[in-house]
Amino acid sequence: MKFSIKLLFVLAIAVVVCAFTGPSSTIPSVDLKTLDGKTVNIKDYIGKDKITIVSFWATWCSPCKRELDAVSDFYEEWQDEYDVELLAITIDDARSLAKVPALVETKGWEYTILADVKRELQKALNFQTIPQTFLLDGKGEIVYTHSGYSPGDEYELEEEIKKHHVAK
Repeated sequence: MKFSIKLLFVLAIAVVVCAFTGPSSTIPSVDLKTLDGKTVNIKDYIGKDKITIVSFWATWCSPCKRELDAVSDFYEEWQDEYDVELLAITIDDARSLAKVPALVETKGWEYTILADVKRELQKALNFQTIPQTFLLDGKGEIVYTHSGYSPGDEYELEEEIKKHHVAK
């Protein structure tokens, strides 16, 4: 009887440890489009010892645009201090995609803009609402996710970036 209680206790601890540390997940290999129509793979943009923010958005999503505007205020500093790259991935359909370049230029966003027109990456990452933000460490592993936007979320994102930044 003592053996089974000890075993049960050890298994319970193992389950708790796995629940909190779990296997890290990565962005799946999915093809996207650049704004000039070139096909690229998301994997070409992540890893390489660089922290990457992946932000899903759309032209019709006001919270998405507010989030990208807010991050824009910090982005140059984050690039200098943490060597961060931001991929803004629009889920606009083919018809709405035509509005993206003008919006990006008007907003002055200095991000890499990619399009997930068929929403294949969105489906692979299994989320429904936007804005949806993923933070990837230098190995390309997802270390933080956030759904929606409220003013001040950019400060929380910066704290997460700091946690995963490796000084060079």
